[in-house]
Amino acid sequence: MSNLNGKVIVITGASSGIGEATARLLAARGAHVVLGARRTERLEVITSEIQAAGGSAAYMQLDVTRLEEMEQFIQFAVHTYGQVDVLLNNAGVMPLSALEEIKVEEWNRMIDVNIRGVLHGIAAGLPLMKQQSNGHFINIASIGAYSVTPTAAVYCATKYAVKAITDGLRMETDSNIRVTLISPGVTESELADTISDEHARQAMKEYRSVSIPASTIANAILYSIEQPAEVDVSEMIIRPAASIH
Repeated sequence: MSNLNGKVIVITGASSGIGEATARLLAARGAHVVLGARRTERLEVITSEIQAAGGSAAYMQLDVTRLEEMEQFIQFAVHTYGQVDVLLNNAGVMPLSALEEIKVEEWNRMIDVNIRGVLHGIAAGLPLMKQQSNGHFINIASIGAYSVTPTAAVYCATKYAVKAITDGLRMETDSNIRVTLISPGVTESELADTISDEHARQAMKEYRSVSIPASTIANAILYSIEQPAEVDVSEMIIRPAASIH
């Protein structure tokens, strides 16, 4: 029997991509999954399909940029399943553009979702995990947390921040709360759909010509959760073997 059996795993950005793939995989392994995202129509379909396959799932509309919604999301998980064992901070956006395009609204959106969203997850989840004396934060960064590419300066900055926040959280929490950073390379997702700048969009098509499926990242998340309680998988980078990025 998987040691995921009965664990309550809360996932932000669960309406597509890595979040959706992870929800489906972990539910199939016996976990209770709680899905959050803004697109409730997608969450409803995914949750229904998980349940139809014999899994346990619930969902709630969630905007991670609003702390009160993140707190309500955690409370919903506790009310539904009694606890939160794992919080996957996965929600993210990537509207790339050159800095000279001065797309300030897009910069602010990345800061709000990619950084504040993670901080809100920590703010909502950490008091509960300390009360439970156990828990596991998994924060999704990117290979953009290690190097910067043209048009991606602000996006990479947000992912550098996620890496720093995750390192700090690991250092500051007790050993009974595990902290994992997972940094995907080019992965099939809807992230590139948010790029409004035409030059950046075309460059990203070439950049993403070699990619791995979201299920690959879901398997890495599964690996980090399944380790014994005394083992912390601190950091993982997963990228396509054929990619230079």
